[in-house]
Amino acid sequence: MSIETSEIMVSKVITTTKEATVEDAVKLMNKHEIGCLVVLEKGKPAGIITERDLLKRVLSKSKELGNLKVKEIMSEPLLSSAPNVEIEKAVKLMFENKIKKLPIVEKGKLLGLVTLTDILSIQPQLIKMYKIFSSDLAPRRMKKVFDYYLLLHTNFDTIDIDHRLLQRSQAIK
Repeated sequence: MSIETSEIMVSKVITTTKEATVEDAVKLMNKHEIGCLVVLEKGKPAGIITERDLLKRVLSKSKELGNLKVKEIMSEPLLSSAPNVEIEKAVKLMFENKIKKLPIVEKGKLLGLVTLTDILSIQPQLIKMYKIFSSDLAPRRMKKVFDYYLLLHTNFDTIDIDHRLLQRSQAIK
C-alpha cells in the first residue's frame, strides 16, 4: 500500500504575496515556526521562499553580518543527547522542545547529529502507522495511545539504527 501526497500534506499552508517585504515574510515564518512560505500572485501559487533562500540571497549579502557575533543569535542552552539514549526518548525530547536537530554529545565531545528526517528514514513504517491512527477512522483514544506508544515505547530495530548512526558519525569525522 503506497501513501499519496494528499494523505500527508499540510492543508493549511501559510502564504505571502510577491509584494510583501522580506521582513514581513521572516516575521510570518517566525510567528508560525515554519521554514517556508508559498508566494501567491493573484491568488495563485507563483513561488516559494525558504530559509535557504534567506540564507543565500539575504543574509549572505548583508553588510551588517560582519559585526554580528554567532553568540548573539544562537539557540542556547544546547539541547543534546548521549549516544546511548534510545531513539524514542530522543524523539520525545525533540517534540517536547520543538526541535528538529539533536546533537549527540558524550563527555563534552560532539559525536554527531540526529534529525527527525534521519529517524523517519530508518523507520518509514511509522509514517504508515501514524497515518492510520491519525485518521478520522480511528477513535480518538486509540490515537492518543498510539502517540504515547510512538513517543515512549517504540521498539526500533537497534541493529539498523546502530548501523546508520555509525555511518553518519563516520561521515562527520
